[in-house]
This record gives sequence, C-alpha cells and structure tokens, in this order.
Amino acid sequence: MKKIICTVTNDLNYDQRMIRICSTLADAGYDVTLVGRKKPDSRALKKQNFHQKRMKLYFLKGKAFYLEYNIRLFFYLLFHRFDMVSSVDLDSILPGVLVGKLKGKKVAYDAHEYFAELPEVVNRKAVQSIWQKVANFCIPKVDFAYTVCSSLADIFKKDFKKEFGVVRNVPFKKNTPEDQRIPLDEKNTVILYQGALNDGRGIEQMIAAMEYLEDVELRLIGEGDLSDDLRAMVAEKHLSHKVKFLGYVLPDDLPKHTRAAHIGINLLENKGLNYYYSLANKAFDYIQAGKPSLHMDFPEYRKLNEQFDVFLLLQSLDPKEIAAAIQKLKDDKNLYKKLSENCRKAAGTLHWENEAKTLISMYEQHLPVQ
Repeated sequence: MKKIICTVTNDLNYDQRMIRICSTLADAGYDVTLVGRKKPDSRALKKQNFHQKRMKLYFLKGKAFYLEYNIRLFFYLLFHRFDMVSSVDLDSILPGVLVGKLKGKKVAYDAHEYFAELPEVVNRKAVQSIWQKVANFCIPKVDFAYTVCSSLADIFKKDFKKEFGVVRNVPFKKNTPEDQRIPLDEKNTVILYQGALNDGRGIEQMIAAMEYLEDVELRLIGEGDLSDDLRAMVAEKHLSHKVKFLGYVLPDDLPKHTRAAHIGINLLENKGLNYYYSLANKAFDYIQAGKPSLHMDFPEYRKLNEQFDVFLLLQSLDPKEIAAAIQKLKDDKNLYKKLSENCRKAAGTLHWENEAKTLISMYEQHLPVQ
C-alpha cells in the first residue's frame, strides 16, 4: 500500500480540511499519516481512518517554534518510510522538499494560504522576505500543487511558473430535515462566527456592531491570538449579554451550532492578498446549513454569489454597515427566505463528495494506488 505523509503545523483535531483530505485519501486506498503539533491544552486525538502524529514542542510560537518544528519534521521524515509527502503551506514545505528529493520520493504542495500575504506577515518585511525565499526555493521543486480557489491558483501560477489545481474548502454533504431547520426569530436572532479569533477577521468590528442591534446574539466559536483582547473588549463595552464565546468546538460538533444560528459572518479585512483572494470553508459551512451569511465583496465571494445568490456582500467593515446588513436580514423576511432557499439549492453542488473526485484524480496521477 502506497504511503502518504501529510504535514501541518497546527493541532489536528480542528483542521477540517485536512481531516477531509486525509480520510478521502485513506478511503481511496492510501496509507495516510497526518503529522502536526501538540499544544499544552490539546485534547486527545479523535480516532480517524488515517494515522495521526503530534509532536510536542518546546517553543510554542514565533521564529523559534517554526525553526524547531521544521527541524523535528525533517528528522521525522528522514527516518520514516513514505512514497509521497504532502506539505501543507510554506511553514511545513521545506522539510518535505528536502527529504522527499533526498529519498527520491514524490512531493505535493497543498497551499491553504497565500502565506507571504498573511496579515501577521505582510507588514513585517524581513519575515515576509524569509517566507518568500522559502516559496521560491521549494514550490518549483514539488511534483504537483493545489490550492483552495482559482484566484490563488492563478497568482501562484504566475509567480512560480507552475500549474496549481483547485480543491475548495467545502464540507461533507449534510442533509438537514426540514423539521430541524431553525426559522428566523426576530426576538432572538443568532449570529455565528466560526474560525480563528485572529487579526484581520473583522471580529472587533462585528462586536462593535452589536451596540446598534437589539434582540441579537453573537456567538464566537474558536480561539486565537485575539481571544483575550476580544473578551476584554466585550467586557469594556458591557456586551456580555449579547456576545458569547464558545471556545474550541470539534468538527463533528460544529454543524449543530451552525444549524442553531440564523446568520453566518465571515468579515475579512483587506490586509494582504491572502484574505482578499480567500474562499473560507466557513462560507460553505453556512451554505450547507442553509444559512444566509455576510461576507466582504472580495473576488471569490462575489463570483460564488453571482452563481448562487447566497450572501450579502459588504463594501466596508464599518460597524454601522454591518449592523444595517444584519437588520436588513431580520426585517426583510422575503430576502432571508430567498437566500436560505438558495443556500439549500447550492448545498446540493458545493459539497466535499464532488470536490474529492478532483483530489483523488491528482494524487492517483502522481502516485497510483496500485
């Protein structure tokens, strides 16, 4: 059986995309191992149909973390057998390319992010330069590459003279019975954000928008670099009765929270090309649950909305504009119903079972199962 090692720098329990990818490859007949990190607060790994390995590191963030992780990953790959290494993003690609080429094995690159254009990187020119050098050295050497949307695929092709396939961040198909769907409730409208509480996600502006809304509750699922600051902001603005922090939620438990909401949010600041050309998995999670959602008027969301009409697109992150969009969905029942019905129609197309065919085709082209 052909063995694939996939590498990431995060905890494994919450990485929905990698759980989908690794389980799909395992179902296709590959022996798959997903390698990541173990944090001090990491939960026990959930059993999957693929192997999982988390490395416990001394350094938890910053340059020391990336250096330690890459050194540890280099020796892990060096002393473990594999037929292909699939490196996810630039922060795990260097060991994959070095060891893969040293052993004469296949190397894939799975670009979830435009890493050199992340908000925490783009304004730190020295750091950005390092990641750009890693990209220029490694990406041309991989056997094949893919990313999450066509906009990023076009940019990467131009920058690195290499074709990039597209495997979108769509969820497994979920059939929600009509009697389990949550109708819009004017007296208790639930707004949901699911994802990392990090810089550039528009969460501060969403919290500020809550000052202009009544009978609305904002639920935040996830944690991140801004967790403490956001909780302090909510306390300072006396919004604890309107804003609830639900912390980390396992992927298997996430759909019930999405179904229990009325409106989803995904409000990104234009802090670099990574966010501007993003196509987040939460957008598809909202669609699959039949929930209208708010997004910025960025290219990928605009294209998707032109095809399916499932979003309200915002021109700015002004809290009053955000509040006005939410109020519009609360007040205009026909609009809410139309978007919700369009979500349910789009869900029949935008699901992982369709996207998985593209993924398997790419891997079998470069590493046949038999």
